[in-house]
Amino acid sequence: MVYLLKWLKLPLLMNKHKTLVILSLLFLLGCEQPNPETGAHVVAGEADTLLQQDRSSIALPRLKRDGRLVNRPVMTEVYQPAPLDTFDLPVIDARLLEALQNSLDLLRLQQRKKNQQVGSLRITFEELEEAIHTLIAWQHTKPYGLHEHLEAYQIWGADRRGNVRYTGYFTPVIKVRKDPKGPYQHPLYDRPLEWEGDLPTRRQIEGGGVLKGMGLELAYAADKVDVYYMQVQGSGFVEYPNGQVDLFAYNGTNRHPYRSIEKYIIGREDIPLNNLSISGIRRYLKQNPAIRDTILFQNPSYTFFSRKRSVHPKGAGSVPLIAGYSIAVDRRYIPLGSCLLAAFPVYDRERHRVIRHEYRFFVAHDVGGAIKGPGHIDVYTGIGNEAARTAGRINYYGSLWLLLPKSPQAQFISSGESH
Repeated sequence: MVYLLKWLKLPLLMNKHKTLVILSLLFLLGCEQPNPETGAHVVAGEADTLLQQDRSSIALPRLKRDGRLVNRPVMTEVYQPAPLDTFDLPVIDARLLEALQNSLDLLRLQQRKKNQQVGSLRITFEELEEAIHTLIAWQHTKPYGLHEHLEAYQIWGADRRGNVRYTGYFTPVIKVRKDPKGPYQHPLYDRPLEWEGDLPTRRQIEGGGVLKGMGLELAYAADKVDVYYMQVQGSGFVEYPNGQVDLFAYNGTNRHPYRSIEKYIIGREDIPLNNLSISGIRRYLKQNPAIRDTILFQNPSYTFFSRKRSVHPKGAGSVPLIAGYSIAVDRRYIPLGSCLLAAFPVYDRERHRVIRHEYRFFVAHDVGGAIKGPGHIDVYTGIGNEAARTAGRINYYGSLWLLLPKSPQAQFISSGESH
């Protein structure tokens, strides 16, 4: 800048107006920085507003505090192709490689290897397998040139504008006893196989004791809230007084709809609770035991478990979950075994907002009772208390692309209704 001003000194005397224009442009360039999501420039100090290249043109996408991009056009298909060469792809590291190998095992374990139609996009078993092998070929490197082999298809999200909500889940560890004793009075149940008709609700099971005495009790916990959150996560480790540890794996649900207790709490003006994280709700229920059942029974869905001697939590795909890479999806829209690229929200805790998105690879290994539709993804964060804290901090928006090989089978075909 200094050298340029020296160079402009003589012309400044000769043509003041022209030089003022140049200096003004230099000042503006010095005050702007590129936005990593769109490539547009953001005025310093105004992170919510992207400059328009042309004031008369359509507004560029704007990043909201929760990570959503507004002013995006409405997508007409569930999946829309996007050029993969425009992405700054992450390195395929050892943990992702392990997750990809697990995805190959998942596909091999599937008994019914069938194709799937999602909107206008036809997804085949062979394409899912080929996409995995393609990513494995770039192991331990940044996959430059990946766009020559794979195509990215953006999912339209819940709002049909590409905004996908990311949350986190984890594997809890809770202390139990094999028999009820002292405070250990809250059973974790196996699935009833001889039940006729609709399975009972949470209220009927926990409040009415309809499964009591049927020999389905696997263990007993001291805190009903521990049981609830282990059910929400889908599986968990239990630790007995002698130090023995078992994995209680997902064994189906009572098939009643999942209802969020967080939404119920928000709707109750007499419940003064602003921190709706797992730890926040735990503290509130511990301090207010009289309202505990009222809140928990709002969710009629109930998860059953089976005892496994394993050290690796597994998802619905029957393969070990890898923290930071395995995700739970709605398999009607994203087949298990899929490779995906995410624009994942980066949250600034000091500024209390999403400041940007970073690209990450994910693999679909699991499903979840609360994961419904094309606009919600659950990211697995690991085992124990630290994983719980990490999961509790994820609740923001980004984008998501399904990765498929560049082949005639992966092209759009004309079809009727989408999901």
